[in-house]
Amino acid sequence: MNTEFFIARRIYFSKSEERKASPPAIRIAMASIAMGLAVMVLAVAIMIGFKQEVRNKMIGFGSHIQITDFGNSNSYESSPIVISDSIINDVILKTPNIAQVHLFSTKPGIIKTDEDFMGIVLKGVDADYNWDFFKQNLVKGDVPEYNDDSTSVSVLISRIMSQKMKLDAGDSFLSFYIMDNGVVRARKFNITGIYETNFSEYDKIFVLSDIKQVRRLNQWDTDQVSGVEILVKDYNKLDETAESLYYEMSVLKDRNGNSFLTQSIGQIRPEIFAWLGILDTNVVVIIILMLAVAGFSMISGLLIIILERINMIGVLKVLGENNTSIRKIFLYISSFIISKGLFWGNLIGIGICLIQKHFEIFKLDPASYYISAVPIELNLWHVIIINVGTLLLSLLMLIGPSYLVARISPTKSIRFD
Repeated sequence: MNTEFFIARRIYFSKSEERKASPPAIRIAMASIAMGLAVMVLAVAIMIGFKQEVRNKMIGFGSHIQITDFGNSNSYESSPIVISDSIINDVILKTPNIAQVHLFSTKPGIIKTDEDFMGIVLKGVDADYNWDFFKQNLVKGDVPEYNDDSTSVSVLISRIMSQKMKLDAGDSFLSFYIMDNGVVRARKFNITGIYETNFSEYDKIFVLSDIKQVRRLNQWDTDQVSGVEILVKDYNKLDETAESLYYEMSVLKDRNGNSFLTQSIGQIRPEIFAWLGILDTNVVVIIILMLAVAGFSMISGLLIIILERINMIGVLKVLGENNTSIRKIFLYISSFIISKGLFWGNLIGIGICLIQKHFEIFKLDPASYYISAVPIELNLWHVIIINVGTLLLSLLMLIGPSYLVARISPTKSIRFD
């Protein structure tokens, strides 16, 4: 049997108050480990959850990659491009990591009722459009259904529009659009559903409609669109896919001589993704601080335990035990304390995460954070890495203080009481 492990276990698990390690020292050290781990688990889960929520909202409105006219300046009054079937099938879909391709067109306009008016962007989508994002954020009604044979007047509006304009699912409204020659055209639409993403910047403007309606308003041909929205299979390869597609499309021109501009969602909205990137730094700082607090608390606890056991250390040295062997005893005791702290830390941290994930107790202001409650995304591998990292770093920090054992004299320590 491992002698050092046996002695450490007798000291730590002893029921005798005289033989066991100091309860206050153990409790303080264990509590520091537990609270530190719980905070780290929460910080990582919240950070990942928040980034995914905001990123998914951005992608839901704008996809992973967009292809537009090279001369467009992020204006919703866009210049058209011609996207042929050969470009879609032979270039876009043949690029690795491409999952789905959808055409879209936009036209700024105004909703007007008897009581109020509101500026909007009519976003036309095709019959194959992926509605999953809006279905997840649907609060009333249903998403519209479009087909290639007829032009639909069904639209999807946001709750912000619904509340301001006093419109509901099933209602109709008039909207007005200014043509290039100054002529104003009116269109009547029927509301099939109402969505709410809490991304107010987009909720305030986007009305989802049939792409054929937007083509007619813009007086475009049937193969002209504002752009192409592309979804990828693996988000981690988004930049690589966007770069590859950029070079493929940059050498092409449509039948009107227009060049294509390919951008990832991060390039379209760099300020949002830069903001999300700052969150990584914040979490790293929190983890470093928590590890430092837990580590120094363990160092204090270990020193107290060593000082309490000076007499035992002297006896062991007289019996022939070397300093390395005695140091192992105290490192084993420390590992017991850390392990118990990790258990309670996981219980607290994961417990709070699960409660928040299912009951959303802690709310947020959607106007500031784009989401209504603190998001949680628990990842088993992240939890394991945090636990293993905490255990290893804590033990590494204790190696130095454990050398105090070598400075204890057997002749003096045996008389020490």
